[in-house]
Amino acid sequence: MSNWWKKAVVYQIYPRSFKDSNGDGYGDLNGIIEKLDYLKKLGIDVIWISPVYESPQDDNGYDISDYRKIYEKFGTNADMENLIEEAHNRDIKIVMDLVANHTSDEHFWFEESKKSKDNPYSNYYFWLDPKADGSEPNNWGSSFCGSAWEYSKERNQYYLHYYTKKQPDLNWENPKVRQEVYDLMKFWMDKGVDGWRMDVIASISKYTDFPDYPERPGEKYIKGFMHANGPRLHEYLKEMNREVLSKYDCMTVGEAPGSDSENARLFVDPERKELNMIITFEHMNIDRIPNSPNKKWALKDFDLIELKRILSNWQTKLLNYGWNALYFENHDQPRIISRWGNDTNYRKECAKAFATILHGMQGTPYIYQGEEIGMVNAHYKLKEYDDVEIHNAYKELVEKDKSISEEDFMAAVWNKSRDNGRTPMQWDSSENAGFTTGNPWIKVNPRYTEINVAEELEDENSIFYYYQKLIKLRHEEEILTEGSFKLYLTEDPSLYVYEREFKGEKWLVVGNFSEEEIEIDSLKPYFYEKWESVINNYGEVRDNMPLRPYEAFIIKKIK
Repeated sequence: MSNWWKKAVVYQIYPRSFKDSNGDGYGDLNGIIEKLDYLKKLGIDVIWISPVYESPQDDNGYDISDYRKIYEKFGTNADMENLIEEAHNRDIKIVMDLVANHTSDEHFWFEESKKSKDNPYSNYYFWLDPKADGSEPNNWGSSFCGSAWEYSKERNQYYLHYYTKKQPDLNWENPKVRQEVYDLMKFWMDKGVDGWRMDVIASISKYTDFPDYPERPGEKYIKGFMHANGPRLHEYLKEMNREVLSKYDCMTVGEAPGSDSENARLFVDPERKELNMIITFEHMNIDRIPNSPNKKWALKDFDLIELKRILSNWQTKLLNYGWNALYFENHDQPRIISRWGNDTNYRKECAKAFATILHGMQGTPYIYQGEEIGMVNAHYKLKEYDDVEIHNAYKELVEKDKSISEEDFMAAVWNKSRDNGRTPMQWDSSENAGFTTGNPWIKVNPRYTEINVAEELEDENSIFYYYQKLIKLRHEEEILTEGSFKLYLTEDPSLYVYEREFKGEKWLVVGNFSEEEIEIDSLKPYFYEKWESVINNYGEVRDNMPLRPYEAFIIKKIK
């Protein structure tokens, strides 16, 4: 098998928000086909498509009712096969989303499972009896607030759901369940799919003695280690690789909440034959107050020192032991320049700075739709948001527990809610940003008249063309794929500086993540005596001059 994914750049598409081809307000597969030439121009190699399967859409498609059928608003199975063919014609590979921790409660398996305790699908899910007092089996909580258990009258039992109550968790202890998953993977890979992004794959193995996790003062539910990295996880992944993945020249990336750079090796060490890379959350939680009863909605300030520490740790710990997935944005994350940067006065410089730092590291970079044009967060009213996570959290934290004020909750929503990344792609300045001729399923960001693809393509210094240059470097420069990594100025609160080295060649990557000019005295020890510019987000590197706000660049040592 080849390691083609090491040189690849992945572009994630959230289908319902990308491009609507028929005016119903939902993006669709034919809309993606319409924009393949745009993606080819950008230079990406792989499209990762968020779930497009049949679904009641309780969690925007991550609740699947039929894995072998395309959801009608996205198109048909024939449309999906056409997309695969048209992408391949442009040398672009297709990665689908594998959601195998849970299904929809409207999936045939669950509808049968809940009928009785002795039917063929009975143990496709986790069912437990109530305690003697009729209460839930344990104190596990859902990631979307509330309990992880839901009562079913039909069986007089509770079923487990780590997410919404309409997303019951599959029982991977049952070998029939595992075979069902492997069969559906083969179904799509035999149609030409080139790999999988695996949703919360680190959660498929449960602690089946279902112990309580300890209560802490002021907290009703604590989501901890028991929700990920269960005892049989790597046994299952090895089996999946043996039964399916090893038979195809494919790319795999697993979403692995609860994982750090140490246990990441268990997933990605090539000798172990599991996955190619994993998506970590560690660096994306640096603005979150640990163990707060308000969960992700408890904010703290962006900390560049902590970001450097975490990302550098992943770079060094996985060198020669595995491969990194590099990202700042996806469908579960807000826009990075709004979250950690400046999306007004320095929007373009800031977007390019984050891109420079990320794409300069070892790993496969992921670009989320709109990231390449500098899309920003949206400040909507609560009722204008669609995400079930937001509304569940508001009911529990603001209305019920009163642990956070409405003002602070909305500030957190504007900063880091998932819907910030799910607003429609902004193609031009026409009505609804050129996304749809109908009524969009969620409001278009009002800044679309200034931030859109058409505007970017007309500006030779745009964020789009900067990403294009970064992608070209990834394809051509071996140092970005194979080079070692060394972090400098670890305790500097504004400067992100590291060096890549390969076969005697050295590159220095520099970013100023502040709105101030910074004197370069601290940088001088790391500058090369003779150097040339590789890329710079201001157009040129000024020798012996202060770094401008959000200035970022890469320079190469001249021998």
